[in-house]
Amino acid sequence: MKLIASLTLVFFSAVAHAAGPAAAVAKPDLAKGEALFGGACVACHAVGGKSVIPANPKLAQQHPEYLIKQLQEYKSGKRANAIMQGFAAGLSDEDMRNIAYYLASQKINPGFASDKALAALGERIYKGGIADRKVPACAGCHSPNGAGIPSQNPRLGGQHAEYIEAQMKAFRDGVRLNNLQMSQVAAKLNDREIKAVSDYIAGLR
Repeated sequence: MKLIASLTLVFFSAVAHAAGPAAAVAKPDLAKGEALFGGACVACHAVGGKSVIPANPKLAQQHPEYLIKQLQEYKSGKRANAIMQGFAAGLSDEDMRNIAYYLASQKINPGFASDKALAALGERIYKGGIADRKVPACAGCHSPNGAGIPSQNPRLGGQHAEYIEAQMKAFRDGVRLNNLQMSQVAAKLNDREIKAVSDYIAGLR
């Protein structure tokens, strides 16, 4: 009986040891991420995710957790965009991780506010919200310099104002439905306020 017990213990120990490395999450492969990104994404988002087209977001230096979440939601249909849904459909979870961590390793190109007066209004809303309408300060979730909070809220600083404006209107108008909190905040803002916040965000570093 002792011999059987000993052999059983050795067997299960060996199995557990063999299963250990396989159960671990593989380290992201940045080279594979770069290759995947260069094969399809670069046309819209530019080399390294440093988009120069105002309608297409800069992806460089974005939190990988956020990028993975967005790709997963495009793939599931929770976030709608025909081009992105088509691209995400062919990606595995591993592909998404590799792309996301590659982009996170890239440095974002700084942006600029285009209208001083408009950006001043945007700064007031971004830092202090709008108390009488219960609009919270954007800085509370996205940080004072727009760096965001990893795994929770995306980096916004330096993003194209046109893209930010379009997304906030999409949240407000029920076009983008994958973040209830943003939909509720955007619902309380008018076009000028959205434009102001977007312009201010573009100049954050």
